Amino acid sequence: MTDSAVPRTAARGTAARARRRRRSEGLTGLAYAAPAAVVVGLFFLVPLGLVVWMSLNKWPLLASPSFNAPDNYQHIADNSLVVDAVVFTLKYTAIVTVLLFAVSFALALMIQNGGRGTGLFRGAFFLPAAVGWATATLLFFGLLSEQIGPLNGMLEAIGLIDEPVSWTAGDPNVAFGSTVTLVIWRWAGFNMVILLTGLQSIPTELYEAARVDGASAVQAFRRITLPLMRPTIALVLCLMVTGSLLGFEQFYILTRGGPGNSTTSVVMVIVREAFVRFDLGSAAAMSVLVLIALVVLNAVQLVSIRRRSL
Repeated sequence: MTDSAVPRTAARGTAARARRRRRSEGLTGLAYAAPAAVVVGLFFLVPLGLVVWMSLNKWPLLASPSFNAPDNYQHIADNSLVVDAVVFTLKYTAIVTVLLFAVSFALALMIQNGGRGTGLFRGAFFLPAAVGWATATLLFFGLLSEQIGPLNGMLEAIGLIDEPVSWTAGDPNVAFGSTVTLVIWRWAGFNMVILLTGLQSIPTELYEAARVDGASAVQAFRRITLPLMRPTIALVLCLMVTGSLLGFEQFYILTRGGPGNSTTSVVMVIVREAFVRFDLGSAAAMSVLVLIALVVLNAVQLVSIRRRSL
């Protein structure tokens, strides 16, 4: 073997070892990702495919399905309850998103700098998030009940009301306000923690430099806090919008969709189609449309925030 052949042989051996190492690392990565991929496939992709297929069929709960596409989608617009539920859900989503974000951001700003008692406040604000959603709704239902709830008695005792108020089944606006209050109480602390994480990731040197330059607190908030918080704000808004559009427990338990279907959400209509009218095909078609709406809205949110940050 010549002297020039030795380096070439060594180089080929090194390249072969590098390829084997990369292959081994790739297989290791696939092994780690395989359990998650199996879970996503079994519990997301397969059910999603089944829902899409069901939406293309007349699928009674206790009878054999028959293909009827696109009848399930065409009949959605003929259902007046669906139209009312869509309008209500959009109204509810807009109001809850604005109010919940404002309260959550205010709480995060209030406790971001620490100080005496801050840990207690953080725990107190986050505590409702530890309560199950259905449990929290039942607690509010008991609190607001005309028969056993203490709220009416307390308000009468201090003179704010003259007679018991039906907080969940009387005036539609009162029932709506009760539901919004429940949502803010339950989720403000959870979103506060996410926003607080974003606030604490901003370097304090930026605020110090702004103070040296004579910037006011409002200017620092507009020029430093908001721009650097855009990714966190985008995440929180996506969670709020998605959760609001999929609202179910707070209406089903607290108001039962009343009074007069005034607090009936889209998801409640889907549940009624599936388990009251036993029309799984129609319910599946509505679910597919809701999924498409969620994807589009979240994509628009993320694109809008990303463009503003450029």
